[in-house]
Amino acid sequence: MPLSVVILAAGQGKRMHSDLPKVLQPLAGQPLLQHVIRTARKLAPETIYVVYGHGGALVQAALNHEDVDWILQAEQLGTGHAVMQAMSVIPDDHTVLVLYGDVPLIGAASLNKLAAIAGEGALAVLSVNLDEAAGYGRIVRESDGRVSAIVEHPDASEEQLKIREANSGLMAAPAGPLREWLLGLGSDNSQREYYLTDVVAGAVQAGARVDAVLAANAAEVMGVNDRIQLAQVEACYRRQRALELMLAGATLADPARIDIRGEVEVERDVFIDVNTVLVGKVHLAARVAIGPNCFIRNSRIGADTEVQANSHIDNALIGEHCRIGPFARLRPRTVLHRGAHIGNFVEVKNSEIGAGSKANHLSYVGDAQVGDDVNIGAGTITCNYDGANKWPTAIEDGAFIGSGAMLVAPVRIGANATIGAGSTITANAPDGKLTLTRPPQITVASWERPRKLDAEEHAAAVESAIKSPKDRE
Repeated sequence: MPLSVVILAAGQGKRMHSDLPKVLQPLAGQPLLQHVIRTARKLAPETIYVVYGHGGALVQAALNHEDVDWILQAEQLGTGHAVMQAMSVIPDDHTVLVLYGDVPLIGAASLNKLAAIAGEGALAVLSVNLDEAAGYGRIVRESDGRVSAIVEHPDASEEQLKIREANSGLMAAPAGPLREWLLGLGSDNSQREYYLTDVVAGAVQAGARVDAVLAANAAEVMGVNDRIQLAQVEACYRRQRALELMLAGATLADPARIDIRGEVEVERDVFIDVNTVLVGKVHLAARVAIGPNCFIRNSRIGADTEVQANSHIDNALIGEHCRIGPFARLRPRTVLHRGAHIGNFVEVKNSEIGAGSKANHLSYVGDAQVGDDVNIGAGTITCNYDGANKWPTAIEDGAFIGSGAMLVAPVRIGANATIGAGSTITANAPDGKLTLTRPPQITVASWERPRKLDAEEHAAAVESAIKSPKDRE
């Protein structure tokens, strides 16, 4: 059967105390709803429908890049009512899978099980065994184990509240029968809402098979209703991603102190120290070593490269056997070739650094093309901005830039050229020559280094300094 996924995302999330709709609250740097959509895509559905309500314009704007169909639930009359809004456009021969925009850790394997059972004509619900099931609907079974009903917590009897098997809210069903079961829903309950879970009773009454599939773990079905639960889900997500990295070949100094907010790939024998933050698409090749307190976003790092402590790497491409940091910053469109060194308090932006080249201390390299085996001395700056436009700097192979040099772009430093320390270079420097600009050096023979005054001398000097020129005459 073709699969249609319906994601319920119309809730306001009052307990978040936020101007942001609940499904846009961030988990690992992405909206909760984004995680659910991404998982749904793994099932290759024909269509994903997102039922929205509160903050609809914000939700659509945040996820306008997603290929989903948006369904408005103008009045929030319960989960059953929300699914009804989507059923009007879903064909009878489809399987319908219902997900929630605030249940972001659900796994594709569990969803495939639900869809497979529904494809056989049954109603499939995802359940979970909880030691503490307060707030969850309970799965009620007959003596033979068949599911007979799901009772919401406010409507459960004292005996039913003792049941530990809880309803996650996620379910799958054939579209034709589901449509009929939804039409039979009523709102005779404590919330005066149309509960999606009540379709179980309709299915049982119609003689349909109802199966409850246990989730692989409780974390899969954790919902987010307040910031405490959001933090708990975030912790589960971090732990899950850390396990994935370790299984792929990475050593984590402390799996509890890594933050993964994107699609991270690691090769063999990668080492990641504590408090590293990985954002977006990050690829770490074999034997890459990441020091503590590093931030890496949308970057590729080549084999045997070392990133030392407190370095910031953003949208960079780094080759093999490079050394970066500590306290280095690589900004977008930085490319380092094999064996390049970028040291402490060096910033590189929109520049290509050739093989074996190094800028080890306190320098800024921006909008530059740096050749192979170049040495950029401490305190060197490519002066790339004139207040209105950015200009390029070219430093050819083998050049040596002395400490404290100012390279005023646009400018070219020739191959094997040497720039004297402290020079301000405003014109091209020729190949293989020493170029320097310095004012004459003078010595003031009469000058004496100030000596430290005692208290009485200092007071007298201060009194003298504050007198007006007339008083001093």
